[in-house]
Order: sequence, then C-alpha cells, then structure tokens
Amino acid sequence: MNRHPIAVFLRALRQTLIGPDARPERPLLARWPGPARYAAPVGLLAVLGLFLITLTVESDWGLPPPIALLFAAMTVAPLLALPRRPLLAWRLTVLALLICTFNAPADQAWPWTPPLALGSVAVMAVVVARVDRPVLAWVVTISTVPVLTFVDPDNRVPVLLLLGALAIVGDLIRRNRLSRRALDAQTELSEREQERRAVLEERTRIAREMHDVVAHHMSLIAVQAETAPYRLADVPAPAAAEFVAIAASARDALTDMRRLLGVLRSEATGPQTAPQPDLTDLGAMVDAARRAGLPVSLDAEPINDDRVPAPVGLAAYRIVQESLANAARHAAGAAVRVTVRTGPSGLGVRVENSPTDVRPTADGGSGHGLTGMRERATSLGGTFTAGPLPDGGYAVAAELPYDAEGGDA
Repeated sequence: MNRHPIAVFLRALRQTLIGPDARPERPLLARWPGPARYAAPVGLLAVLGLFLITLTVESDWGLPPPIALLFAAMTVAPLLALPRRPLLAWRLTVLALLICTFNAPADQAWPWTPPLALGSVAVMAVVVARVDRPVLAWVVTISTVPVLTFVDPDNRVPVLLLLGALAIVGDLIRRNRLSRRALDAQTELSEREQERRAVLEERTRIAREMHDVVAHHMSLIAVQAETAPYRLADVPAPAAAEFVAIAASARDALTDMRRLLGVLRSEATGPQTAPQPDLTDLGAMVDAARRAGLPVSLDAEPINDDRVPAPVGLAAYRIVQESLANAARHAAGAAVRVTVRTGPSGLGVRVENSPTDVRPTADGGSGHGLTGMRERATSLGGTFTAGPLPDGGYAVAAELPYDAEGGDA
C-alpha cells in the first residue's frame, strides 16, 4: 500500500544519516573486468597523491602537523569508502566540510582546501546517481548546510546551482540505468519464454507425427487379434474371447489417440493425411536439395527396417531435413555431407558443412531449429550436439537409440 509522503521522507532521512547504504547495483568497475584489474593500485596511488597534496596545502596554511595530518586523512577517507559505500563516503565528506572549516585562514576566499572541495564534488556526483529520490532529496538538503554556513555569500549561488545540477543529472542517470536494466530483464524474460514456447511447439509437433507411427502398430495389433481365430485352427473359445478383447482394447486405444491428437492440434493445423517419412526417403530429400542448388552428398548404409524403429527413422529424417535447411540459410554454397550409420543399439546421424564466405540470407527462420532437433533426440533417450568445426564449418550430430525407454517422451 502507499505510504504517507512524510513517513517516506523520514525513513529516507534515517537511511541518509545512519541507515544502510542504498546499493541498487553492483560497483561500477564490476561491469568492466579489464580496467577493474588496475583500479585498486591506480586508486590507491591517486589517494596517496591527494593525501600528500592536501598535507602540503594545509602545512602552507600554518596548521600544526597533527591537525594537518588529521584534516588530510579526513579529505581522503571519503574517497576510500566511495566505491562500495557511497552514503558513508558522503557522511564523511559532510563531517570533513564541517570540521575542516574552523581552521581555514581568514584571507582565503573558500573555507576548504582545493582537494577537499573537488573531492566533495566527486563524492556528490557518485552518490546522487546511486540513491533513490527521497534519499537524494535529503542528501542535497543536508549538503547545502555547510555551503550556506561557511561559503562566502558571493560564492553561494554558483555552489548551490552546482548542487542542483548534480542532483538533476544524477537522478536522470539513475533512472536511465534502471530503465535499461528493466528492459534487459524483460528482454531476457521474453527470450526465455520464446525458447520455452518453441520447445512446447516442437514437442507437440513430435507428438502429432508419432501418432501415425503408433497408430500403425495399434492397427496391426487389432487386425491380428481379430483374424487370429480364423487363421489359426482349433482355437479354444476362451482364447478366441481373449483375442476379441485384445482387438477391442487396441481400437479403444486408437480412438483415445485420435482424441489426444485433436487436443494437440492447433486451430491453424489441419489433419495430416500423408504418411510420415522415414530413412528410405533420405535419398529423395537429398536429390531435392541438389536440385535447389545445395551441394550435398549422402553417405548412408543400407537401412535394416526391422532393426530401426519407426520413431527413430522419423527423428533421423527430421534432423537431416532441418540441418539441410539451416545449411541453405546460413552457409549458402558450402558443401554439405550427410552421414547415417546403423549400430547394434542405435542410429548415428551427422550433417556437416564446409566453411563458406557467403553471408547468411536475411530470412533466417525462427531460430529454433536446433531446439527442435535436440527435442527429437532427447525424446528418444538419445544425445544431440551442434557446433562449429575447427576449419570453420559447422556440424550437427545425433545418436538415437533403438530402445526409447530412456527418453523423456
């Protein structure tokens, strides 16, 4: 719920004076790892130089050595705390402005040494860019106290204008930084949502394609169970009734699968009447790619249909199809080699292209091709890898086991 403005400013006052520092983001140098390596030694040398300069100026003012050392330490202390504790640095700066004033010579136009005045401006510039508005209001208000109290009346207006300009610019910088951070977070969230949606869409597409494969086997079970009493001689009545029950269960399963397919199909997706492709269709797909101008070669062993399950063949076909499409979009003119190997326990698919100097076309597709190929491989319990080759080409490889029990489909 909304808080009363007075309560907000009182809470901001407490945070400004004694509360924890407002650190909405990581330190500035953390965003530049390279310069951050030299920040600590360079900063320490700068602080040491500022300390010596301040000590020299105060000694010229005729201050006793202990007082000069104390004031020099109070000048550099805020700068040491500034990177991680900006509000603490500001508190130390205000304290230094109040204490170091009482020993300034009477003939000086300014009540503070140049290092302390410039250091105060630097601290103020950092603080106003890292605190929220209520705290910023108190910081500016309290910072005007030493100015109105000790600065010569002829110089007060420029200093107050400088404080106001720093406050306005710092607030704009902070708001711009927070806006960019929110935009980056929203962009990252949108990208993750798009990736998640692409995975879900690809899994739905895989399920629709798998419907034809599973339905074929279920239909065979139903037909074999129904015809068994007529094909086999002397089938006992209980066995015949069992065959009838098996056929009925198979047909019920087919009906449920059709209903499930209706749930998975989107409104824009019509019924699929064409049979799903398999490894025997790889040759036709490669020939079509050659006619389209893609230099592609196929190295495939004779496929044993009895050993390679239909889901594995379908997944291999889709992986090769998407890989050829990606090669045509992103490596136009490069030679492509498709390799398919059948092993004792799984099928290996590899598509690689040679290096090319041709830039990708403007139509880059949806950008989720690799996601779909990975989903097809993992849904069968297999593995999928994709990445650049040492010679500058690109390779896609998948291992698809025949036994899909290990998959997450």
